[in-house]
Order: sequence, then C-alpha cells, then structure tokens
Amino acid sequence: MQPSDLRLALFSGNYNYTRDGANQALNLLVGHLLSRGVKVRVYSPTVANPAFAPTGDLVDVPSLSLPGGRGEYRLARGLPARVRADLAAFAPNLIHVAAPDILGHRAVSYAHRNGIARVASLHTRFETYPRYYGLGFIEPLAERMLARFYGRVDRVLVPGPLLGEILRDWGVDTPTTVWSRGVNHDRFSPARRDLAWRRSLGVADDEVAIGFLGRLVKEKGLDIFADVAAELRRRGVKHRVLVIGEGPARDWFAAQVPDAAFAGFQSGDDLGRAVASMDVFFNPSVTETFGNVTLEAMAAGVPVVAARASGAVGLVDDGLTGLLVGPRDVPGYADAIGALVADTTRRIAMGQQGSVKAAGYRWESINDVALGAYLDVVQRRSQQST
Repeated sequence: MQPSDLRLALFSGNYNYTRDGANQALNLLVGHLLSRGVKVRVYSPTVANPAFAPTGDLVDVPSLSLPGGRGEYRLARGLPARVRADLAAFAPNLIHVAAPDILGHRAVSYAHRNGIARVASLHTRFETYPRYYGLGFIEPLAERMLARFYGRVDRVLVPGPLLGEILRDWGVDTPTTVWSRGVNHDRFSPARRDLAWRRSLGVADDEVAIGFLGRLVKEKGLDIFADVAAELRRRGVKHRVLVIGEGPARDWFAAQVPDAAFAGFQSGDDLGRAVASMDVFFNPSVTETFGNVTLEAMAAGVPVVAARASGAVGLVDDGLTGLLVGPRDVPGYADAIGALVADTTRRIAMGQQGSVKAAGYRWESINDVALGAYLDVVQRRSQQST
C-alpha cells in the first residue's frame, strides 16, 4: 500500500479556531500527509475568525460554546446528517480522532459500523482537569471513560512511551505507536535571545527570568507556579517571572504574581525571541501528553524545571537538560529553580545540552512515523476483511 491509497478523515475538537500545541501538530501532520499524496478531509467546529488558516479541506461540524467561562472552546454536537453525507461522499478508508469528545466518539462509532480502520491520538491528559476545578473525586470515572474510548480503536498514537504505560495501567490493550513532536529550529534558537526586548518589559539584564509559556488557564499549573514564585520571594531568591501568553485566568494569575512581567500573546519569530530571552523555563503542568513548549524552550537553549509527569518525562533528561520535580512539590520546585539561579555556569550548560537534544526532533521524520502507522493499520484492517 502506498500513501496515495490512503483516504483519511481527521476529526478534531479544535483544528484551528483557537491556537494550541495539539492543533498546530495536527495541521503540520496534515500538511505532511498532503505532500506525500494522502487524501485528507478534516472535520471540526469552526468560527468566523479562527486563530490561523487551516491546512487542507476543513468541514464545519455544528457546535456549542463551552460554559463556565471557557467560551473560546467549542463542543461539537456530534455527526449530523449533513456531515455524515459529506463523510460518505469522501469515502475514507481510515478515520483519525484527536479528542475523546462527542465528535470523537461518534466518529469511532461510524468507523465501527462501516468497517473503517480507526486511529486515535492522545494529546491532553483530560483526566487531570477536574482537580483544578474542585472535582478531583471524578478522576477515576474519567479514566474509565477514556479507557473505553481508546479501547475502541485499532491504534493509539502517543507522544511518548509513558503515555502507552498509562493506557496499559488503565487496562487498554490497543497497540500504541510513539508519534512524538518536532520543533521549528529556525524560530526556536539561542540566537534569538534579545536583552533589549527584556528591558522593554522591565526585566533587568542581571535578573534571572523564570518563564511561563502557554495559555493562562488553571489546568496549566498556574496555582503551583504562583506558590513557587511566592516561595522564591520568601527565600530571597533574586528572580523575575516572565509570562508569555494570554487566557481567562490572566487577572487571577497577575494578582498572585504581582511583580511578573506580562508579555502577552506572542507568535512566529516574536515567540522565538520571547522564549530565548528566558533564563529558566518553569512548567509545572501535568495535563500535557507532550511538552511542546518544553521542547521549544530546550531548542532555544533554556534549561527546564518541570513536573515529573507525562509532558516532560522522556523529553527532559533530569540533571542534564533540566530538573524534574514531583508535580505539586512547591519546596522542591523552589530548590531546583533556586539552584539554577545561583549557578550561572550550570544553568548555561543545561541550556546548551537541551538545545543539542532538541536538534533531534524534526517534524518530517516524526510525521513519517504517523504515516507509517496509518499504512499498517489500514493494511491490517484490509487483511482482516478478506
């Protein structure tokens, strides 16, 4: 089977209306697949003014804004007749679902009914979200629901081996393939460091900038970040928090870290400059399956302090390219950051080692892995039906 034999229907809860690491990875994947001759059609909610133009043919799926102050995200209502007719006309031989939402479940059911090969990719640790909104007691239920979802597909694309282990711990015996992530090495480079830009935000040259990068939402670990910043102040560790990003929790976070410099949303080469201008990247989030922002910091030569969780384990070499700490260990994070603030030589060496490791993460070879998994799944499905 050749790539040109594939007809892929990709289902995403957010393909391009709000920018995040998951949908940027999906757009890069679709671009790669199209360049290899794969026929691709994408099904996702859309908005009038999306964050960026979609790669490939995008079909709108009716959706509703999420409640609870998260109206920037949308929830697809399923597969209405119009979308099913479009899907039937496209006649896919492979369905890829990128989220365990209503749309993803309906797409998997459609594939089951029609004997179509099905792949899921795991982008976000959704089972961890409830703990940030006072609902931690429902995490076991969320894990069971996710286990059922990933147990209904032929292959799960995971960003690292740890996620495969987590699925197996949940009782999922679906085969997994590691589909990692790449980085734009022209954009994220130590050469983009810009002290003048830092000064424009009020960050002095002799201040160690502890950076946050991402959407300002509580599930990114903002509570732990704020507690660690307070602990560093209490200990008298000289530093400055540098925040890159926007989101609904901005005002709350600004009140918690009142001395922070907020650079707002950055994109393109401006984002590369912002990341390279950090001195330490701090990522206490446990919700990511792969630390896209962590990889970008490493590529930019910035040492990492991160949660010992799925987003960093396997990516950050503890003690070499950064330091890993228990996810909610505030004193441990403060120890790690304080040690890097105090030791400039070690900090620079870790950043250099991180840049060397990040050089091996290239989108073309990584997306070829996903393509290979697609071909294998479709071939196996075809053999089973003959």
